[in-house]
Amino acid sequence: MTGFIFFFFFFLFSLLFLSPPTLSLTQPEEARLLHQLTLTLSDPDRFFSSWNGSDSPGSHCSWTGVGCDSATGLVTSLDLSDANVGGPFPLFLCNLTSLSFLSLSNNNINSSLPSDISTCRNLTHLDLSENLLVGNLPESLAAIDGLVYLDLSWNNFSGNVPASFGRFQKLEAISLVCNLLDGEFPSFLGNVSTLKLLNLTDNPFRPSRLGPEIGNLTSLEVLWAGKCNLVGEIPDSLSRLKKLTVFDLSENALTGMFPSWLTELTRLAQIELYSNSLSGGLPSSGWSKLTELRYFDASMNKLNGTIPDELTRLPLASFNLYQNSLEGEIPESIADSPNLSELKLFVNHLSGQLPRKLGQNSPLNIIDVTSNLLSGEIPPFLCSKGQLEELLLTQNSFSGQIPQNLSDCKNLIRVRLGNNQLTGNVPEDFWGLPHVSLLELGHNSLSGEISKMISLASNLSGFVISNNNFTGKLPEEVGFLRNLETFLAGNNHFSGPLPASVVNLNQLGRLVLNDNELSGEIPSGIKSMKTLTDLNLANNQFSGQIPAEIGSLTLNYLDLSGNQFSGEIPYELQNLKLNQLNLSNNHLTGELPPLFANENYKNSFLGNPGLCGDISGLCENRVEVKKQGYVWLLRTIFVLAAVIFIVGVVWFYMKYKNFKQVKRAIDKSKWSLTSFHKLGFSEYEILDCLYEDNVIGSGGSGKVYKAVLSNGEVVAVKKLWGSSNKLSNGSDVEKGPIQDDGFETEVETLGKIRHKNIVRLWCCCKTKDCKLLVYEYMPNGSLGDLLHSSKGGLLLDWPTRYKIALDAAEGLSYLHHDCVPPIVHRDVKSNNILLDGDFGAKVADFGAAKVVEVAGKGIKSMSIIAGSCGYIAPEYAYTLRVNEKSDIYSFGVVILELVTGKRPVDPEYGEKDLVKWVCTTMEQKGVDHVLDSNLDPCFKDEICKVLNIGLLCTSSLPINRPSMRRVVKMLLEVSGENHSKSDKKDGRLTPYYPEDASETGSVA
Repeated sequence: MTGFIFFFFFFLFSLLFLSPPTLSLTQPEEARLLHQLTLTLSDPDRFFSSWNGSDSPGSHCSWTGVGCDSATGLVTSLDLSDANVGGPFPLFLCNLTSLSFLSLSNNNINSSLPSDISTCRNLTHLDLSENLLVGNLPESLAAIDGLVYLDLSWNNFSGNVPASFGRFQKLEAISLVCNLLDGEFPSFLGNVSTLKLLNLTDNPFRPSRLGPEIGNLTSLEVLWAGKCNLVGEIPDSLSRLKKLTVFDLSENALTGMFPSWLTELTRLAQIELYSNSLSGGLPSSGWSKLTELRYFDASMNKLNGTIPDELTRLPLASFNLYQNSLEGEIPESIADSPNLSELKLFVNHLSGQLPRKLGQNSPLNIIDVTSNLLSGEIPPFLCSKGQLEELLLTQNSFSGQIPQNLSDCKNLIRVRLGNNQLTGNVPEDFWGLPHVSLLELGHNSLSGEISKMISLASNLSGFVISNNNFTGKLPEEVGFLRNLETFLAGNNHFSGPLPASVVNLNQLGRLVLNDNELSGEIPSGIKSMKTLTDLNLANNQFSGQIPAEIGSLTLNYLDLSGNQFSGEIPYELQNLKLNQLNLSNNHLTGELPPLFANENYKNSFLGNPGLCGDISGLCENRVEVKKQGYVWLLRTIFVLAAVIFIVGVVWFYMKYKNFKQVKRAIDKSKWSLTSFHKLGFSEYEILDCLYEDNVIGSGGSGKVYKAVLSNGEVVAVKKLWGSSNKLSNGSDVEKGPIQDDGFETEVETLGKIRHKNIVRLWCCCKTKDCKLLVYEYMPNGSLGDLLHSSKGGLLLDWPTRYKIALDAAEGLSYLHHDCVPPIVHRDVKSNNILLDGDFGAKVADFGAAKVVEVAGKGIKSMSIIAGSCGYIAPEYAYTLRVNEKSDIYSFGVVILELVTGKRPVDPEYGEKDLVKWVCTTMEQKGVDHVLDSNLDPCFKDEICKVLNIGLLCTSSLPINRPSMRRVVKMLLEVSGENHSKSDKKDGRLTPYYPEDASETGSVA
């Protein structure tokens, strides 16, 4: 009896304390809980608009994304993917006790995952991919015993993968793609024996080995671990993964021999091992068992030997072995594949001929065998299925004619047949391929004329036919190619005049026609070719005068040597910012323009007997003045008198100016110069340019001067406000306190930075009382000045503004993520984003920059606020603590400027700034009332996406702002430049491949 009483009380104790029952919510209570979600998350796209209506039981089960059990009426699934909702993770959803499926994919869920997420104990499927989650992965996730599917990809999780993740009981799929996880590679996931899909691609793990434990996952079907910083050899234990269909360890630093046991994994459909350092040869046998293999990529390794015939007999769709050391012939059997669409074997040592029947049985889309030792004729069947878009055969020894059949390949976009031994005429229809953007035939022995059919190639942007035997006239139809950016036709036998229509090519950047037999004059109207940077007409028979309008172009390279040009050199050529000038061996006469009258240009003018200037080698062959008669004598006397008068005036002016400013003279010998790049000028040339007439900008830290140097180069000189006398040449240096911190910070920061989107610091000059910074010159000035000027709407269309935003974001991302230690700019604004001649953006002015001393803890508190009104993050004003989140806020304001066309502060906002004005106006009037009316409405969707990024960057809470690396990714996604995010997340079998590496140095 006593034992029975003890057992009874023990049973009651267990019920009351050890295992409290789970209380299920009623249907109305669940409906109210779901309604709470609509109050918690922001909903700009009104996804929750259907979440209302009748109060009858079960009505919530008809709401969008809500699924209920048919028997109990309780919520079992909640799918809010792609709803564009935002806010913290709604932990209260765990009170839905029957909830087993939860997807919040592709939204703006921010903050971190709560540590008690394990209260969602009935979940079997959890998808939080493509959000803005940060912080560490919670260890408690592994306590959800029934979890089968877990996707946390495309967030900003950092730190280690918790060791508890190795204790999942039923997990079959885990994806952590594209986060910031930087601990050890989690080989302990090999203990989760139920896994079928493991995807850890694109995480910055510290260098780690791929542990042999992964070989314990005998149920694994998909293994993605590309770009995970893996080192060492691939463990042989992976040979036990007999169910594996996808094997991807690409873009790591793996070494050792190519794993021969891969041929034993007979279910493989996809092998990706590119961008490693694997060596040895491919297994010669055993491939025939891989009947499901469709994608094979082992490019960018150190493989040698030959390509196995047994491998190419498989029904491959994509076969990539580029950038290895393979040799021998390409097996003929590759031509029998009924699925082959992509064949990339460039940069190897392959020899022999391309398989004769290649393309006859295959829907070829891309073939690239660039940089091999291949020979023979080009197979005639490459485009038999009509799907070929890229034909890249350059740098081989192909011979014979271009097959006539290729003229029927209307889908061709890129054709590179250069650097071979091709002969004969180009098929007439081949010139007029309607979609081709790059046609490269250079360095062959092709002959004949350019067909007038070229006018049909309306998408052509790169046209390279140099170093051939082409003859005849350049057809007028060349001028109809309005998208043409590069035209290289030098070293041929073209004759006749340059077509007058060529001046219509207003997108053309390079026009190279040297070493032909062209004649006549340069067509008038060449000034309309505003984008032309390279003009080479050397060694032809051009005549007439050099057009003065050439001086209005943006040329960097001008070569008109070896022709019959006559007359004087136009003074307007001095306006050009040339890296190279050559007018030698013509019939030019007269005096050199003053800018060119120095020894630096000696080789530019030789071989012109009638040309004179202060350069040795000129004037030596001119007929003596005495033999020219009385008229020439009078002219000479007049010129000499004029020169003496001008010299006298200049001498008097300099003496007078020197007398007035002698008290402020600075001894040039006291200047010291520190250079950060190879220079072609001295500090004295810089000092000679610091006059008030050369000022192009003035700000809180000093004045900026434009300095045109003797070699034609242009630089920008920033003189910090400081106490100093005038320079000895009378240049302008005002008095005031020297800002040593700004100068030293800018020198220390920019002197060690090398990035295409950071303004280049050439050197610094300083003396006791004055400090100068010499930068590369940015012709289009600052974004702020241009955007808010009357020209902003005309010059800055949306594609240009988008490019500026992306360039600036990449520059800041480099400072935050790639510099060691990271750098915080602290004064990001549109006036500190400078624009080059092509409106490429570069971040400038690092006088307020600071390095992040302790990772994750930001910079210590500042004694003063750095930054500009309208750009300062809210938390900075009251904490004086800054980190990269402050820069992100400021960059968000720049994005809003680009989208709205408005200034960061303006009287029309009242007491608001631009951020608050945008939010208020959107809420009250809609998005159309904040977009710049100068922007083309056809870009509205793209503009709105960038606007959302700007609003995200200007979130009042720093934790809600994305990293700059994330901002760059989001901006790239706006224009579709990123490959699909789902590429490596959902078991797809279409691999992503890197850009065509064979195009290094290509004109395209």
